[in-house]
Amino acid sequence: MTNKPQLPAPATLPATGKSRFSQFKKFIPVSREKFRQLSKEGRAPQPERMGIRCTFYDNAELHRWLADPINYRIEQ
Repeated sequence: MTNKPQLPAPATLPATGKSRFSQFKKFIPVSREKFRQLSKEGRAPQPERMGIRCTFYDNAELHRWLADPINYRIEQ
């Protein structure tokens, strides 16, 4: 077996695109479960399901939430 070289994690969250929770968890001040609860209440970005076990979040919405997490609300 050959070992694949691991790419270094980015130091910042990209402004566009999609990210999984594991890719942005170091940038947020809450746990996975609290983030899930906030998403369910509409106070954090909504997940986008790409399959049964594949969930992504929009980076632009994550940046909007990170700029003001207390006053963030989902735009309907």
